[in-house]
Amino acid sequence: MARILSETDIGILKTLAPECEGLLCSGSGVPYRSILPPLANHYSKDAADFLRRIKMLSMYELEYLIRLILSGEESLGCVPFDYMTLFVENVSERMGKEVAAQVKKTYENSECPA
Repeated sequence: MARILSETDIGILKTLAPECEGLLCSGSGVPYRSILPPLANHYSKDAADFLRRIKMLSMYELEYLIRLILSGEESLGCVPFDYMTLFVENVSERMGKEVAAQVKKTYENSECPA
C-alpha cells in the first residue's frame, strides 16, 4: 500500500540516513513511499551497515515501524533478503520472537512494486 511519508516517517529516515537530502528515488524519480526500501537500497553500503542503522531506532520508532509493516503501509518487497533477515533478527532481540515471526511472514508475502 503506497503512502505519502509523514513527518514521523521522514524524521526516522533522516535519523537512519542523515545523508538523505531528498525524498525521491534516484532510480525511478518517484517519491519514497516507505522507509526500509530506500534505507536498504540507496543509503546502506551493505547488510552490516543496514543493521548498524536499524540498531539506531529507538523502541518507539521500532514499534512505529512494526505497526506500519503489519498494517501493510510499509513496503518490504524491495528490501533484499539478507537485509531483511538481519532486520527480523533485530526485531526478535528487541521485541520478541512472535513479533519477528509476524514481520517475517509479512515480508514473505510481499512483492516489490515495479
